[in-house]
Amino acid sequence: MLNDLLLLKDDGYAAFQRKLLPTLPPQSIIGVRTPELKALAKTMLKNGTADAFTAELPHVYFEENQLHAFIINEEKSFDKCIQKLEAFLPHVDNWATCDQLSPKAFAKARDRLLPYTKLWLASPLPFTVRFGIGTLMRHFLDDAFEVAYAERVAAVTSDEYYVNMMVAWYFATALAKQYGSVLPIIERRALPQWTHNKAIQKARESFRVTAEQKEYLQRLKY
Repeated sequence: MLNDLLLLKDDGYAAFQRKLLPTLPPQSIIGVRTPELKALAKTMLKNGTADAFTAELPHVYFEENQLHAFIINEEKSFDKCIQKLEAFLPHVDNWATCDQLSPKAFAKARDRLLPYTKLWLASPLPFTVRFGIGTLMRHFLDDAFEVAYAERVAAVTSDEYYVNMMVAWYFATALAKQYGSVLPIIERRALPQWTHNKAIQKARESFRVTAEQKEYLQRLKY
């Protein structure tokens, strides 16, 4: 599989990716574009090589982790998807792979998915926590929303930049989609100062938040 990735390498793109992923060793980034990785994932699923590849953990290269994520995304069985996720999440070591993980199996199994989000939020692993917050943001901010879910995110405490940024992103999106429900959390300043201000900043950048709402949110900043 490594040979397939090396054939797709783009040195210029690798240099660009290294700037976006400063927490990863530069030599771990080959430089393969996302559409090519997605196409390779689908090819592997069709030719039966995906399972053997995903069983080989941990991976060495960033693109191997990306490829692994795209394979999981295509899994249609919720049970198999969770099994593969639980094996893979402890090895996710960067924001890009974490955020690319968006399994199709989740959309039709929200009731079964919800208990896992609580486990992920309680994980000691920062990118597992980030994944849990991202899952609540993607699947539980519309018709399935409950204030209790926002309270769970507000209760997350971390010194990790990539966790706190995701908390801010969650609340910025929540203010755009569920303004009246989550505003009290912002008003009582339940989030740490940096995260609170970042959430307001991101919400004020959204076209889904009204000018009046943006003005009020600005007054709530520290």
